[in-house]
Amino acid sequence: MSTLDQVDGLRMIRVDHTGGLRQPASLRQLVREYRADRVSEAELREGQQRAVQDVIAKQEQLGLPVVSDGEFFRIGGFQESFGGAVTGFDAIPYKEWDSAQPEPVAAGSAGAPPRREESGVSGPGPAILHRLPVKERLRLVRNLILEEYRFGASVSETPVKVTLIGPDRILQRFEYESSTGVYADPEEFLADVVAIERRMIEEVVAAGCRYVQIDEPGYTAYVDPILTAKMRERGEDPHANLARSIEADNELIAGFPGVTFAVHVCRGGGGGRGGPAPHREGTYDAIAEQLFSEARFDRFLLEYDGEHAGSFSALRFMPRDRVAVLGIASNHGPVEPIDYLKQRLDEASRYIDLEQVAVCPRCGMRRIATEEMQWDKLRALQAVAADVWSG
Repeated sequence: MSTLDQVDGLRMIRVDHTGGLRQPASLRQLVREYRADRVSEAELREGQQRAVQDVIAKQEQLGLPVVSDGEFFRIGGFQESFGGAVTGFDAIPYKEWDSAQPEPVAAGSAGAPPRREESGVSGPGPAILHRLPVKERLRLVRNLILEEYRFGASVSETPVKVTLIGPDRILQRFEYESSTGVYADPEEFLADVVAIERRMIEEVVAAGCRYVQIDEPGYTAYVDPILTAKMRERGEDPHANLARSIEADNELIAGFPGVTFAVHVCRGGGGGRGGPAPHREGTYDAIAEQLFSEARFDRFLLEYDGEHAGSFSALRFMPRDRVAVLGIASNHGPVEPIDYLKQRLDEASRYIDLEQVAVCPRCGMRRIATEEMQWDKLRALQAVAADVWSG
């Protein structure tokens, strides 16, 4: 098989997920013990490795064409992929911050009403989770995605994807006005971010990874009137911010032949403490033409699991050489009927050729009610893909 065939094979996979999966109860308990200093870092690592090996085996049993480690090595969530890899932020370590936090309510469970919740406020907290200044220039001290990939690949017969928080979210969570003694302006900070992340990607690609997903939850901030108003209050131009971030992403992923790059454009993992609503207002339509036509990703992981996401009309701007991965299964129960999922694809086909479409659950599977519900949703998507794209 040629390199091009291998790349096309990953670029065109029909079933995907955004990386994070529900942790088993044993791992969640182990993390609580670690935060309370009742188990060592080595014991935590051993438990994480066992959980990763198991979750990869389950994905392979389902026949998924690409697998992830569930992001089980990240005790602070997906943003730790960068926040935990660098020094320089005036931040609280993820372990210390989370030690007193309650267990997240599973999405769709009783007692978790939908509500809008925004993190990223200025004030004490972990890097990237909160909007923080820096005390010195950023420096890469630990390539977390490389560590994650090496272990995942060692226990998998299937291609392993890695996920990395993107420059846009990192910049949105940088309190530049309080950091001028270190970085003259946001552009200087962003240049360091891109250089560090390119090094991280270079190293993980050299280790054999051929699927890299950039998480850009901040892109939907540019469709949300509340968040764009906050940007304007700080003297920022949301349109210029988006253009700058797309340019940074393009610089980040340029020059890696043989690697499939995806971007996850998140609408929120579950409406705060687990409810089914997003934490973003607005739809993709406001940024679709600029984002889809200018960002040079192979795959766009999007969330269309309910009316709050709007219609599929934004997909009319998707270039013909890109793949739209539609998150048509929710991160809460019940499992969507096969006929319903096919109906959603029929609706999407009014705006985009299904030959450039794939399916996935929306993000936030880490908060889904049960592990079995997670696997049932992925099985349903596998069945739909086998039927729709069997030829």
